Amino acid sequence: MTVQLALEESDLAPVTQAGSDTLVFAPDLSYRRMSIVNVIFYGNPSKKNEWVLIDTGLPTSANAIIEAAEHRFGGGTSPAAIIMTHGHFDHAGSLAALAERWDVAVYAHPLEFPYLNGEASYPPADPLVGGGAMALLSPLFPRSPVNVASRLKVLPPDHSIPVMPGWRWLHTPGHAPGHISLWRESDRTLIAGDAVVTTGQESVYEVIVQKPEMHGPPRYFTPDWDEAGKSVRALAALEPDLVITGHGRPVRGPNMRRRLHELANNFASIAVPEGRPYALDPAKPGKSGNDAYR
Repeated sequence: MTVQLALEESDLAPVTQAGSDTLVFAPDLSYRRMSIVNVIFYGNPSKKNEWVLIDTGLPTSANAIIEAAEHRFGGGTSPAAIIMTHGHFDHAGSLAALAERWDVAVYAHPLEFPYLNGEASYPPADPLVGGGAMALLSPLFPRSPVNVASRLKVLPPDHSIPVMPGWRWLHTPGHAPGHISLWRESDRTLIAGDAVVTTGQESVYEVIVQKPEMHGPPRYFTPDWDEAGKSVRALAALEPDLVITGHGRPVRGPNMRRRLHELANNFASIAVPEGRPYALDPAKPGKSGNDAYR
């Protein structure tokens, strides 16, 4: 049974409507929900081509992302970079189309390269993790890699993030081998990807309603629960003030932190499916320079 770590409406970060279904939750951060997943825009709206796209939604999301970007940054705009938290289908679905349209560099952790350069598919989903129809349908979700090899670049080993001054990337594996989260110390803002999520992603009802709750990564696509638990504990130790995740609404404040620590301290009993952990060997980077950190 899924343990719920409920958040209150007062824990939701205030947002303003920026048009084209885009919500602004910080002066330089906005997001648009693409059906079941969030894509995030970083940058000052007055600087037309100096913004960054974080993740690219579903395969059907490209036009909506372009529309949202042009509404926020101006007609004909293109990002200075695309940053990938990981390469699952709901985060990399429009990556190839957008990278080609904008002719832009794509940055990712080297352990995620096999899924972004056409080398390898992800391990199969586990549909028996419980929680609802999303989990049961998960074997139907695409696992095959996208191929943006010609534009793919390794995130800097010093943990800086290109075109995002003041931000650092953090390796937060478990949900995917090369999963990363993004952290800005100055205002304690965390872009968590799927390392934690703020809605129950296994249930169609919860995906639709978006009731704020603190959850571990989506269960059906998380092959390494030991690493996932370590990642959640590392994120909780940051004591973030504002968190945006790949699924769910942005949250903030002391109660959010309490719930994040509760998840971190009791990860095995709260997040890990009973009797369902599976650890299939993930793909490893090849010999094309992608093993920079190994």
